[in-house]
Amino acid sequence: MTISAKICGLKTPEAVAAAVDGGASFIGFVFYGRSPRCVDPALAKTLAAQVPSSVQRVGLIVDESDARIAEILDACDLDLLQLHGAETPARVAEIRARFGRKVIKAIPVSEAADLDRAAAYEEAADYLMFDAKPPKAMTSALPGGNALSFDWGLLAGRRFGRPWLLAGGLTPDNLIEAVRITAAPMVDVSSGVEDRPGEKNASKIKAFLAASKRL
Repeated sequence: MTISAKICGLKTPEAVAAAVDGGASFIGFVFYGRSPRCVDPALAKTLAAQVPSSVQRVGLIVDESDARIAEILDACDLDLLQLHGAETPARVAEIRARFGRKVIKAIPVSEAADLDRAAAYEEAADYLMFDAKPPKAMTSALPGGNALSFDWGLLAGRRFGRPWLLAGGLTPDNLIEAVRITAAPMVDVSSGVEDRPGEKNASKIKAFLAASKRL
């Protein structure tokens, strides 16, 4: 099967070029201040100008206000918004309708019951994303990009009413196994193609995308 890949947390022209040249379907910019991958809207606009129309531009936000979302979209034209906080189904639907962008809703997963929450978002979001839920003891955890994976077997045989992405702890080395277990149609990577938090490695980006093409 053909796997679509999203490279998230891009901050430099070199990283964007590696993602585009490697065949990414989506590229992501992070607008969450606590993240080492955070960019301001002006820089995101400059980077997005490198991206051809065939590649979808995604903005990752976490429990943002309408005013902040409008500020981001006024500065940088994005195709999708990725909601990576505690947004309710009603809030997801509101953002989708108000700003006229497709929406990815991230759902943190550590047990099977977490996957059951997806049904509540299927009418509100265009895509679902299943990411690893950080343990409570991880006090410095971010909403995503923690280099953590969850038990991929939880997704085996599951079906959802929306297209979905697998995220959390993916690397060029484990991607093929992760997709074999989950049958994920789309995948998302950030920390797995970095040398350190926030610093993307172009060779790792290309290796991840090459692995996705072997599936």
